[in-house]
Amino acid sequence: MAATCVPLWAVCVLRVALATVYFQEEFVDGERWRNRWIQSTNNSQFGHFRLSSGKFYGHKEKDKGLQTTQNGRFYAISARFKPFSNKGKALVIQYTVKHEQKMDCGGGYVKVFPADLDQKNLNGKSPYYIMFGPDICGFDIKKVHVILHFKNQYHSNKKPIRCKVDGFTHLYTLILRPDLTYEVKIDGQAIESGSIEYDWNLTSLRKMEKSAELKDREKNDKPQDWEKHFLDASASKPSDWNGDLDGPLLQKPPYQGGLKPEGINQDVWLHQKMKSTNYLTEFDLSEFENIGAIGLELWQVRSGTIFDNFLITDDEEYAENFGKATWGETKGPEREMDAIQAKEEVRRAREEDEEEMLSGKLGGHDNYFSRFHKRDEL
Repeated sequence: MAATCVPLWAVCVLRVALATVYFQEEFVDGERWRNRWIQSTNNSQFGHFRLSSGKFYGHKEKDKGLQTTQNGRFYAISARFKPFSNKGKALVIQYTVKHEQKMDCGGGYVKVFPADLDQKNLNGKSPYYIMFGPDICGFDIKKVHVILHFKNQYHSNKKPIRCKVDGFTHLYTLILRPDLTYEVKIDGQAIESGSIEYDWNLTSLRKMEKSAELKDREKNDKPQDWEKHFLDASASKPSDWNGDLDGPLLQKPPYQGGLKPEGINQDVWLHQKMKSTNYLTEFDLSEFENIGAIGLELWQVRSGTIFDNFLITDDEEYAENFGKATWGETKGPEREMDAIQAKEEVRRAREEDEEEMLSGKLGGHDNYFSRFHKRDEL
């Protein structure tokens, strides 16, 4: 039988069909985003968002996203989707963020919420499952938050993850896997990974849970009057015991009233069957049962950040391809436009200084470079 040749495009289509996309937002339909995203009215002083691609971009329409517009404000906005559980599946959270204003102090992270989120009252006290993304404030805080909710507490990743601090668009990806491993990517490159149990300092919590479970089991399953029957080297062999034993015996308990011993074989008698704890599956740290919303709940000193290309899926490859098709296509042109604008700013500054020199206002000192706001990384 001849081998069947499957075209590459068919494999790609099949891969997309197998992926489950819980939420995807690119803001490509203009102002209709307002029908999907709900601004919180919990505080009248919350800042407002607008749809914008910024002062420089790779594609004017594709790079449009939610932009903060007011300085020194809290922001709270969210979008809902069909609730789901990620039990037994990978959970991938991905989006792009652009600190066009050269963020000095403020958040650029997202939060994933349970389905019962009250969107109109979204605020800093609203319970969430996951908080992920960059946070910048001064010279000390330039980190990527990865906070998980577990046992009614919020736990941060103990590993320091540095975020991008320039004015360009960057792609942030968080992957939580059912085998309790995770990965954080920036611009498609893995920058941190490891064990959810150990990198969130959750081993002590798990030990406490396990200890409590074992104590409860011992309390409930304690034998009535069999604890006196232990291995005894001097014990005599029961008359009805089959088989030869070389070592000490466990005495047969005096069962009465139809009570029969269980688990007897030719080698040993067990008075109790031990149950498997299955601890890793009973308390899975990467599972969330009722995921139903994603949002921005943050503070910014200087506004101007743009959020775009939101994605929640169970497929790592789909997320990678989505990132390449969005951020990957516009990152190069964005930097090119920024470079052109920078050269234009230098040219205009030079012309202005030359005019001032000719008019005698500059005093002969050429300082046009002091006016140029460089956009390279801090």
